[in-house]
Amino acid sequence: MNQIAVVYWSGTGNTEAMANAVAEGAKKAGANVELRAVSQWSAAEAASFDALALGCPAMGDEVLEEGEFEPFFCELEGSLSGKKAALFGSYGWGDGQWMRDWQDRVTAAGASLCGNEGLIVQNAPDGDGLSQCMELGEALARM
Repeated sequence: MNQIAVVYWSGTGNTEAMANAVAEGAKKAGANVELRAVSQWSAAEAASFDALALGCPAMGDEVLEEGEFEPFFCELEGSLSGKKAALFGSYGWGDGQWMRDWQDRVTAAGASLCGNEGLIVQNAPDGDGLSQCMELGEALARM
C-alpha cells in the first residue's frame, strides 16, 4: 500500500481545499495518507514517503511561495529521484507558468509525475475542480 505525503501551502484556503480533496481521493484508492501544511514537515520526513502530493499556489510573478514552500522544495528536490509525485495549486492570474516550471524541476530531479502535468485551478476550486483533485489523489495512489 502506498504511503503518500500531501504537503501544501495555502494563503487563502484554496490550495488547502485542493489538498484535502487530493488526500481524500488517495485514501479512497487505499493509500495511507499524511496531510499537513508545509510548515509541519521537514524535507527529510516527506522524502521518506513512497509518493508526494505537493500543493502550492502561484505567487508574485508566477513562482512558488517563497517564505516556506520554495525553501522546503529546494531541500526536498535532491531526494525526488525515483519518487512518484503529483503537483497541484491555484492561481488568480497568469497562464500557469509557475506550474510548468515546477513540473520541469520535478521531472529533472528524477520523479515520475502523475498525469505528466500538474493540476491547476483558477481561484477557489469549484465542484469540478475538487473532483479533479480527488481523481489526482486516486491516480497517485494507483501509480
